[in-house]
Amino acid sequence: MDRKARYAYHSVPPTILIPKVHEPLNAGLRTLLHLKAAFLMRTPALLALEDGSVFHGHAVGAHGETVGEVVFNTSMTGYQEILTDPSYSRQIVTLTYPHIGNTGTNPVDVESDRVHAAGLIVRDVPRLASNWRSVEPLPAYLQRQDIVAIAGIDTRRLTRILREKGALAGCIVAGESIDAEAALAKARAFPGLNGMDLAKVVSTTKTFQWSEGVYDLDKTAFYNAPKRFRVVAYDFGVKQNILRLLASRGCDITVVPAQTPAKDVLAMNPDGVFLANGPGDPAACDYAIDATREILETRLPLFGICLGHQIMALALGATTLKMKFGHHGANHPVKDHDSGRVLISSQNHGFAVDASTLPANVRVTHTSLFDGSLQGFALTDRPAFCFQGHPEASPGPQDLDYLFDQFIASMEQHGKTKAS
Repeated sequence: MDRKARYAYHSVPPTILIPKVHEPLNAGLRTLLHLKAAFLMRTPALLALEDGSVFHGHAVGAHGETVGEVVFNTSMTGYQEILTDPSYSRQIVTLTYPHIGNTGTNPVDVESDRVHAAGLIVRDVPRLASNWRSVEPLPAYLQRQDIVAIAGIDTRRLTRILREKGALAGCIVAGESIDAEAALAKARAFPGLNGMDLAKVVSTTKTFQWSEGVYDLDKTAFYNAPKRFRVVAYDFGVKQNILRLLASRGCDITVVPAQTPAKDVLAMNPDGVFLANGPGDPAACDYAIDATREILETRLPLFGICLGHQIMALALGATTLKMKFGHHGANHPVKDHDSGRVLISSQNHGFAVDASTLPANVRVTHTSLFDGSLQGFALTDRPAFCFQGHPEASPGPQDLDYLFDQFIASMEQHGKTKAS
């Protein structure tokens, strides 16, 4: 078969028969023709924003409708980790990179047991996924997870709207019969995330142990380190890579539900306590704020990330505020005030701590170089510190994974102090 015939699938109808010249090639062409047939039979979809903007595209996930706060994420890769991050609960994620789904999906690159994002918005999903670890194309993955998603819209225009007006409520509708006015009404009826307690919604309901370390691509297996520290992790929506990084540093981790009282945690006699990331308004998590306040009184080593950072601040008497459009991406520069270095971080948060409300026994350790917002602080009179972004990355850079080493060092020092 000559070159022209081999690539004829670009211009032929999807029902064409392939001559039996070379069976492996024939099977590949048949796959491509099936993909073209699916391309020609796209299901319509639309996105309606509360400001009245309507975008028409096509469905790349489940049919139906979904409502949530529409945000944008600037990461070029890591769409599977983003989708499965519990912090995206009740949020519809716009990925600004134009081509999403190139590498398919696999069972390892996940941050929880399911997709938590309320929906997905992309510019384009390639018809072919190519990666040696891929087991399922992104559209099939979204359909299996019952996630409504839209492609084929101008995501640049959408992102500009969100930057200018802030995060907006939106509704995606996918199916043969779609009603823009009904979608707009549902978007405007969404209450927003202010005051919404989602940590207890996504949290585990039962205490469990975690010992699995980071994934070693060379050995295609998870690394398991000898365990030296007992750590209790509050699950407000914890990402699995956080637990893996702790386990890889010798932590035997007990993960507890978000509403676990401090006395139950302290009864486990931990060497340190971890406050996880999670979705929603931190000020609504009064149970977590109260528990953190009690744990701070014990002077146990305490480390918080994202929502955990905000919970710690609230426990100290500070206040939080809703950001205009939040930080969502893997390219956010922050300044480490201790070293003077500029580090690139992964971020995902729509609320922030008001630095001016922090008490006197707190020093600022990290600041965003995008907008000057607080990114980290440490207490001066006890071993407690936190970071607003995601030092565990997944996806993103690992410039800040030294914070996990800092937590280990604080537990080592605390153990020596107790022994003496």
